[in-house]
This record gives sequence, structure tokens and C-alpha cells, in this order.
Amino acid sequence: MIKIWKRISWISALMAVIFMVVQVIADLYLPTLTSNIIDKGVAVGDIDYIWQTGMFMVGFSLISIIAAVGNTFFATRESQKLGKELRTDIYNKVENASTRTFDKYGTASLITRTTNDVNQIQMVTQMFLRMMINAPITLIGASFLAYSKDPQLTKIFLVVIPIIIVAIGGIMYFAVPLFKSMQKKTDRLNLVFREGLTGVRVIRAFNKTAYEEKRFDDANKDYTQTAIKVNTIVALMMPLMTLIMSGTNVAITWFGGHYIADMTLEVGNLIAFMTYAMQILISFMMLSMIFVMVPRAQASAERINEILEEPDEIVDIQNPATISRQGSQATLAFDHVSYRFPGAEKLALKDVNFSVDSGQTVAIIGGTGSGKTTLVNLLPRLYDVESGVIRLNNQDISKVTQHDLREVIGFVPQKAVLFSGTIRENMCYGRPEATDEEIWRALEIAQAKDFVEGLADGLESRVEQGGGNFSGGQRQRLAIARALIKESDIYVFDDSFSALDFKTDANLRGALKKSMTEGIMVIVAQRVSTVMDADIILVLDEGKVVGQGTHEELLADNATYQEIVHSQLREEDLA
Repeated sequence: MIKIWKRISWISALMAVIFMVVQVIADLYLPTLTSNIIDKGVAVGDIDYIWQTGMFMVGFSLISIIAAVGNTFFATRESQKLGKELRTDIYNKVENASTRTFDKYGTASLITRTTNDVNQIQMVTQMFLRMMINAPITLIGASFLAYSKDPQLTKIFLVVIPIIIVAIGGIMYFAVPLFKSMQKKTDRLNLVFREGLTGVRVIRAFNKTAYEEKRFDDANKDYTQTAIKVNTIVALMMPLMTLIMSGTNVAITWFGGHYIADMTLEVGNLIAFMTYAMQILISFMMLSMIFVMVPRAQASAERINEILEEPDEIVDIQNPATISRQGSQATLAFDHVSYRFPGAEKLALKDVNFSVDSGQTVAIIGGTGSGKTTLVNLLPRLYDVESGVIRLNNQDISKVTQHDLREVIGFVPQKAVLFSGTIRENMCYGRPEATDEEIWRALEIAQAKDFVEGLADGLESRVEQGGGNFSGGQRQRLAIARALIKESDIYVFDDSFSALDFKTDANLRGALKKSMTEGIMVIVAQRVSTVMDADIILVLDEGKVVGQGTHEELLADNATYQEIVHSQLREEDLA
């Protein structure tokens, strides 16, 4: 919490303290004025004194109101500003994080930390700048003033305060661990709910609706039962405090009545003492609320700091080299590249070695889990190599900034991702200045022009979240067009033709070969028909390149490639 609270402006915090001190002083002086009205005004029938003191009370009340508004303003502003900064920092951290970070924490947990955990920090920050300042000042001031009214009656607090401390301590002992566990249960609830939404088609296809409903219901019940339990425990605080305050009032009235009868205490002072007693007890109550909420916020702060302090695995070096688009002079080379996933014993890629020049197409084929996607993810440095060197345009990609590197790479991931907005906005994602003519040309190459023209609004047609209002093939073609609009030296297609029929696949590859005369194309595919026209085909098996050459060369002498080909094509298709 201290690390996070260092972000708060000390000027605003100081202003909140000043306003709160003014409010507390005004509130503490009001019972004394009430006592004076009773003892010096009502008791002797001095109407002028009553009016005069009453006007003072109105003035102090106005001061208290203004000070309360000022304190609330600064406390609210700083808490909301802190929340904004935390959300921004978490978002920026996640956006620049490596793929391993997503695997480690999970999307649902990252969302919870950005929303629920930040909200906890905001709420406690606001409470701290208000209650945590108010309570101790009021407690000290009210105790001093109560003692000044009657030292004998203050002995009542020697019994009451220990009872309050025991009650609050007992509640905190049982409630704080449950508050902490609720954050993890929120993660679980978000995870199940998100999986249910994103996988709704699979759930229906397998008739698992009832199973998923039970799964969500279990997570929901677990969270609900914990929430009910912790809130029931915390709810005991209010009746306990009410009981203690009522008992205190009874004790003060009982002993105070005897003191008045003995002429050792005035009525006004008794009323003022009772008011100060309530302020003391309410201060303890406010402190107890802080003590209950702070551990929960501390748990949230630890979760937020865990993300913010997560070390960056892929960082730019100081004094990086420059890289720029070379067009017809572009080159790509893998020089004995190996890669291992964190914590893995075996290498995911081992001694990958090849080179291609502008105008050439390199295709990568292999069985599931052979390392195809891992290999192309090394190009934009989504992963960093363990050994070896990747050179783009004769420049070691680890020696240039990630931003400059990705400026010369057009990337179509395995899962076609579209963003909510319009088709035009998605097409301009990598090149905002793209013209309509360039957009339509890219759509034509990607075999998407016809269906986009068929839409009522054309380029202005709405794209729902994730492109849910388009078919899988349409999403893939739009994602391909988006990459083609961006002028790049390397165009990476990571199994981006898998949802296309064979005719569309062939037409798209033909259009690419005809129009993309500059730059290097890297195609990952499962189909032999997709890769057979490539200039170089890499055959991967368990992370190793077991074959490299043209379709004809590999078909003649590479057993792994022959096995893949014969599993997909008939003999007459190869003739």
C-alpha cells in the first residue's frame, strides 16, 4: 500500500488534512456551545446569550460543512486520480508484457486486478484521507474535552474502550482472511464466466450447457457463501457498537444524575459529556472500519504490485541500432536459432538455420506441436531466442527496438483478431493514413472485396467484438487484408488460411504472389496445397528442421514431408 500511496500528491493530501482538522475543531466546539446555552442561558433565562451563542453555533456549523466539502473534494479527487494511474500503468504493463506473463496470470486475473483490485485501493484511499484523519483527531480532542467537563465520568471509558477493542479485534480476526480469499474467488468467478461467454458455441455443440451452468453456479456459490460469511461477521460490528454506545449512555446518565444531585456537575456539562462520549465511540467505529478494509486493500495492492513489478523478459538494449524498410533489398536469416519455453527441459526449437531474400516465400509445415507458431513468434520478438541470431535486413533483431522491428513486419496471428468498430478502422489499424483505394486493393488481394462490397455500409460496416458478426473465413481474410495494407518487409501468415476453402486459398495465394513483388512472405500452414508453391519449405518435427527445399525436392527425398503429403493428397493429385 505504501508503494502505491507514494503516487498521491502531497499537496492534495495536505489540503485534505487541513480541511479535516478544521471540520473536527468545529464539530468538537459545538457540544461546548450547547453546554453553555443550557448552563448560562436557559438556566438563568438569558435570551440574549442564547441568541448570541446560537449564532456562533450556526457559524461553526457552516465552517464544518465547508471544511467537509473541501476534504471530500480533495480525498475523492486523489483517490480517483490514483485509480486512473493504476489502471493506466497496469494496462500499459500488460500491453508490453511477454506472452509468458499472460500464461502466468491468466486473462481473468488480469481483468480482476485492473478493475476490482483498483476499486479497493480507491475506496480505502478515500476512506483514509477522510476517516483515518478524522477519527484520531476527534478521538484525542473529544477525550480531552470530556475530561475537562468531568474527570470522574471519564473513568467509564476505562471499561468501555477495552470492550470495544476486544470486539473489533475479534471481528477483524475472522473477517480479514475471508476478505483476502474473496479476491481469488473473484478471479475464479471471472474466469469461469469469461470461458462460458467465449466458448458458448462449443458448449452448445457438445450439449454442455447444464455442465457449464453447474460449473459457474459452483464458483458463484463459493464466492457468495464467502461474501455472506464475511459480511455477516462485519455486520456484527454495528449492533455491537450500538449496544456499547447505549450502555455507555446509560452509565453516563446514571452516574451523571448522581453527580447533578450532589451539585458537583451541571446539566449542560452532562449533555456535552454525552456528546463527546458518542464522538469518542464513533471514532473507534471509524477506525475499526479502516482496520477491516485496509487488509483487503493490502491484498489488492500486493496483487497490483505483483503485475507492475513483473520483470520485463524482452527489453530493448541501450543505444539500439536502427532498422528500416528495405523493400526489394529485404533479407531474413535464422542463424542456428534455438528456443526453450521458461522452465521447460526440452528445446521448443533447436538449431533452426535458413535464409531468404525479398520476393521469396518461405513456408513452414509440420505436425501439431512441432514449433511452427513458436518460430514465427520469434520474428516480432514475442519471444526472445535462447541461442543463435535472427537477422532482418542484415540486422540482429535483438539489437533494435521492438517498435522499429515491428514497424517492418506485417503479422497475421493464428487466431484472426478483429476489434470492435468499423471495417475501415480495422483496416487502418497498422497504417492510419491508408486511402480507400489502398484498402480496397488489399481487400481484393485477400479475397475479401466481394463480401465487403455486399455489405450495406461497405467499409463503414460494423465489426462486433472479436469480429463475431463475421464467419471464420471472413475474419481471416479481413485480418490478412489488414496486414497487407501495412508496408512491410516481412509478411507473416501464421496458419491464416485454415478457415478458407481450397479455391479461395488458391486464389489468395495467387494474388499474393502476383502483387507482392517486394518483401518476404512467411507462411505457416497445415495444408500441403498451401505451401507447395513456396520457394523454400521448412519441415519441422519436434522443433527441428528435418527438411528444407522446394516441394519437388522434399517430395523426392524427405520422409517426413512425404508422410504429410500422402496423408493429404492422392497419387493422381501429385502427378
